[in-house]
Amino acid sequence: QVQLVESGGGLVQAGDSVRLSCAASGRSVSNVPMGWFRQAPGKEREFVAGIRWSGSNTYYPDSVEGRFAISVVNAKNSVYLQMNSLQLADTAVYYCAATSNRLSYAQSRDPKSYDYWGQGTQVTVSS
Repeated sequence: QVQLVESGGGLVQAGDSVRLSCAASGRSVSNVPMGWFRQAPGKEREFVAGIRWSGSNTYYPDSVEGRFAISVVNAKNSVYLQMNSLQLADTAVYYCAATSNRLSYAQSRDPKSYDYWGQGTQVTVSS
């Protein structure tokens, strides 16, 4: 079992930066696939960042490429999401997720591939 707890969300202005944290317990996340997803009201959960192989492999959808960065700090057993140049469209509840399974590149982007989820943290971007 893996427990995940997100933090760092809040109300920010367009153009600001925010760093989300995801603290894991129960097992090490240094070698498991992890992802960040977000869900806006009335929309499906959307992939925003993934990390594999102890951080050597990261990937993003086009909507956040160049603005978001995922990283892992093994000593803290935590994963982070640095979000820069925030836009109104980034407003959502952000979730981190993990799985003990090996995932393909395509599977890594599918929320159904993950077994463990945090409770989410709200990020609201205002104009």
